[in-house]
Amino acid sequence: MTPLVLDSVTHLSSGAARGRVACCASHGGTYAAWYAARAGIAAVVLHDAGIGRDRAGIGGLDWLAGHGVPGATVGFRTARIGDGADMMARGVISFVNAPASALGLAPGMPCARAMALLAEARLPPAPEAGEMGEARHELPGRGAVRVFALDSNGLVGPGDAGHIVVTGSHGGLLGGKPETAVKAAVRAALYNDAGIGIDQAGISRLPALQARGIAGATVGADSALIGDGMSTWRDGIISAVNPLAAARGGRIGQSARDFVAAMLEHD
Repeated sequence: MTPLVLDSVTHLSSGAARGRVACCASHGGTYAAWYAARAGIAAVVLHDAGIGRDRAGIGGLDWLAGHGVPGATVGFRTARIGDGADMMARGVISFVNAPASALGLAPGMPCARAMALLAEARLPPAPEAGEMGEARHELPGRGAVRVFALDSNGLVGPGDAGHIVVTGSHGGLLGGKPETAVKAAVRAALYNDAGIGIDQAGISRLPALQARGIAGATVGADSALIGDGMSTWRDGIISAVNPLAAARGGRIGQSARDFVAAMLEHD
């Protein structure tokens, strides 16, 4: 079957993805790996998202290996996070797990070649992935404004409008499309910069949020675990802000907690 090329693992459909090889431009953390396996993929290439704190940007590779699923990542300096087509066109493999290595994948290989090898292997679907822990937590807010820590930006819903979301997702637009920045008219949104990377893709949501009147910022990938909203909240150090966030007291170098406090204090 033809490999799938997607801008996010959240675009995987369990019906269409089962038994397929996928190139998904999500970070290579555990949450993304689990999400891909849950859809029944046979193998997946993700993005290393700057590798980051505790190597969280590639942490999903070991998780996949534990389930017998070949997995690899492309380097953040070689292709844009959030852009599957760019990964296929420019991406260079940065890390592979043991099942992928056994099939001939190796660091330094073009992503397109790695995908071809995976497709040729005629692999079985991933085994049942089970459930992963709670991905949404409510944090202290102020008045009517609530604050939520989400492991994925994909979990933002209409009910989050007017509130603040602290996500574990990367700060890159999906396929470069401004409408993918966030699905609801939130008050403020916080992401992981995924190492910023080539074309500054890891912070490309910020101008799109600005255009929609949403304060936006990223935390450094080296400061917080990508894919973990609570780590963004507990550990994150702001690495970039859009002008609206700056006008409300957001600044590079402050903690994620202080950033949220500033967003809550501004009327």
